[in-house]
Amino acid sequence: MKRVGRFHKVSEHRFLEDWKDTFPGQEDEEEILRIYREIPVPRRATAGSAGYDFFAPVSFTLRPGETIKIPTGIRVEMEPSWVLKCYPRSGLGFKYRLQLNNTVGIIDSDYFYSDNEGHIFAKITNDSNEEKTAHVEAGTGFMQGIFIEYGITFDDDVTEIRNGGLGSTTK
Repeated sequence: MKRVGRFHKVSEHRFLEDWKDTFPGQEDEEEILRIYREIPVPRRATAGSAGYDFFAPVSFTLRPGETIKIPTGIRVEMEPSWVLKCYPRSGLGFKYRLQLNNTVGIIDSDYFYSDNEGHIFAKITNDSNEEKTAHVEAGTGFMQGIFIEYGITFDDDVTEIRNGGLGSTTK
């Protein structure tokens, strides 16, 4: 098994800023920092697990058609030529059709060095067509990340450097 990365938490300052931006009106810094301190870094559940579980920083409920954006408090440092692909936890997808809004989250190796510290967000929707309401408790795994190696073409000569998050590489 290749060891290709390491999860870190973003700084307290970054988490505070992003939390307040995501949840306007929730300005209690002491409470936000409590939430931040309780977030564990992603980990695998078993030796045979491919996915690293990301844990919900707070409890949330999604009725069919509802969406939530979640600042995970996590960033990932990894070797070049690797990517972290993020998916909903299998059980949540199977039971409730919980889906990431971008279908698969792609975390590039250079995202770690962005101005936003490479803070990973998850935007998920309950796409249930069976009228099932999903409830996820704080500290429960809701998303999983899998490290995948990738290649580039022989004539690739890109030298641009990333600085930003979602959609920043095509601006």
